[in-house]
Amino acid sequence: MKKGILIVIIALGFMRASAQSYNLHPLYIYSFTKYVQWPDTYNQGDFEILVYGESPIIEELNKMASEKKVGDRAIKVTKITSVAAIKKCNILYVPSKKSGELTDVLTKVTGLSTLVITEDPGMGAKGSNINFIIKDGKLTFELNQSAFNKQNLKVSNELTRLAILI
Repeated sequence: MKKGILIVIIALGFMRASAQSYNLHPLYIYSFTKYVQWPDTYNQGDFEILVYGESPIIEELNKMASEKKVGDRAIKVTKITSVAAIKKCNILYVPSKKSGELTDVLTKVTGLSTLVITEDPGMGAKGSNINFIIKDGKLTFELNQSAFNKQNLKVSNELTRLAILI
């Protein structure tokens, strides 16, 4: 099963992506759930994804959530409008429009095992766990191993091999 998902990620990496299109992002995010390990206290109830601010990805994530589960857990996607609204969740997605607030976001998730995903060049180096970028017209991602350690998250070697490591 995991090898099949890994092949999908590799195939997606070769597909052309537009910076304005979010149809591939949910496929990557869903695949990440197979290769990231959260502490036991994060493996109960719905699998929660928070999206900070307005983004076209919300609609795409909701489509994914209606069709997929993480293990036997339903996926719940919630839009939040402030850093203060950040709460315990599995994934926090920070769109490029909110990149300027990444420092505040990272302060808010200190002590939480939340996977922070961004989509703006340089955000991986600034502390997000995974940062989507367009490289040579293709969607790919950076992975910050140090940020994973800070969030008490474990990432598989399979995922790190596919990423641009920072």
